[in-house]
Amino acid sequence: MTTPTIGSLLLSSTEPARLRDWYATAFALKVDHTPGDPGYDVLDFGGFYLMIDSRDDVGTTNPEPGRMILNVDVDDARAVAARIDDLGGQWLAELDDRDGSLFATAIDPDGNYIQLVQLSPQHRAAMTEGDK
Repeated sequence: MTTPTIGSLLLSSTEPARLRDWYATAFALKVDHTPGDPGYDVLDFGGFYLMIDSRDDVGTTNPEPGRMILNVDVDDARAVAARIDDLGGQWLAELDDRDGSLFATAIDPDGNYIQLVQLSPQHRAAMTEGDK
């Protein structure tokens, strides 16, 4: 048996178009749509898919956003943070340089937490060496 993988996350919202547009703009992603009706809007984060839809059993904001934080590895955390700022984004933790690696935690329009991660080459190398 092969090791299971997590390939996607379904994110539901009372305003899915607003949430989709926020993520697409913040991370400069193309929006795809699954076949069928109603289908899902899909954002491809390098092979990990964020699907966005609406549901009747969710509120307008996430009451416990710390339960699940979406970590997004980015090449240029400063550029992504600037796009989030341009969107009027909110921050739980502003961009922080931790020994050459950059981290920040944004709050999306529904109140979910998204952590930006830009690891330094040294931290990436150290993680790779730890896998051996």
